[in-house]
Amino acid sequence: MDVMDRIDDAVKSNPVVIFMKGTPQLPQCGFSSRAAQALMGCGEEFAYVNVLTDPEIFENLPRYANWPTFPQIYINGELIGGCDITLEMFEKGELQKMVKEAKAADKADESKEDAES
Repeated sequence: MDVMDRIDDAVKSNPVVIFMKGTPQLPQCGFSSRAAQALMGCGEEFAYVNVLTDPEIFENLPRYANWPTFPQIYINGELIGGCDITLEMFEKGELQKMVKEAKAADKADESKEDAES
């Protein structure tokens, strides 16, 4: 699978995903650490991609959404931003609302798919 397709798949198949340096439990940079902490503070599970373990994603993610830095947070397939934007949204209570709504919509979609099969 092409690297851009892999990035697109991660963005579209997870209601909330952070592309970061390291993992939420062991971040490898301060910006990634603070952004992951904000997401964890929302009280919902989220996906992550450690860009340090995948050089292709590390090199190509900046052109996926024309955002040059890490971390990158996507909710419902849309780029929310990086560390500063995420922290600002968290402080205003906006991030928590977006994350909860994204997770609730994802659960509703899963229930609908289960009912149809």
